Amino acid sequence: MRIVIAGGHGQIALRLERLLSARGDEVAGIVRKPEQADDLQAAGAEPVVCDLESATVAEVARHLEGADAAVFAAGAGPGSGADRKDSVDHAACVLFADAAEAAGVRRFLVVSSMGADREPPEGTDPVFARYLRAKGAADADVRSRPGLDWTILRPGALTDEPGTGLVRIAASTGRGEVPRDDVAAVLAALLDEPRTAGLTLELISGDTEATAALAALTG
Repeated sequence: MRIVIAGGHGQIALRLERLLSARGDEVAGIVRKPEQADDLQAAGAEPVVCDLESATVAEVARHLEGADAAVFAAGAGPGSGADRKDSVDHAACVLFADAAEAAGVRRFLVVSSMGADREPPEGTDPVFARYLRAKGAADADVRSRPGLDWTILRPGALTDEPGTGLVRIAASTGRGEVPRDDVAAVLAALLDEPRTAGLTLELISGDTEATAALAALTG
């Protein structure tokens, strides 16, 4: 399977690239900076330099040609201004979805955020509120597309603790933490479970192995 990952240098994306390449998949990661290429190659992925904030749909579609699946794992990241929440977390996701449709890539995963489905509570940091609204708008756009077999994954609070392989996945899980290792493992499992298309799922640490948790959802 060939998978193209937007935001290929992100912490979750690099973990996912290592998992996919180790199991024999062909992986390409879209990055903004040429100096990030070595890290992707070390993870077993082909680096593709393309700025999703300025590229055209046709340009991105060329990088998606022949892919079996696309994963949007890009984000403006901590420390970025509010405007980049819109240009990356929302607009770049829409662009990547447009490009996937143009390239005929149906399977489409989105790494979103818990809380993106509702208005941020009063008192939320304004930049973080903008981030949640941007993620929510991107999710809504992707869900509106009959040309994509989409799954939206909304992890809880991310940690760098070693993954346990044990998770809770549901339409609503309640608040909780989850290691980035386990988010990557769930994304890899989602690529193998087409019956999760059309689902928006929350993810936190739990007591069920990822593939079993997904099987329970789709069985």
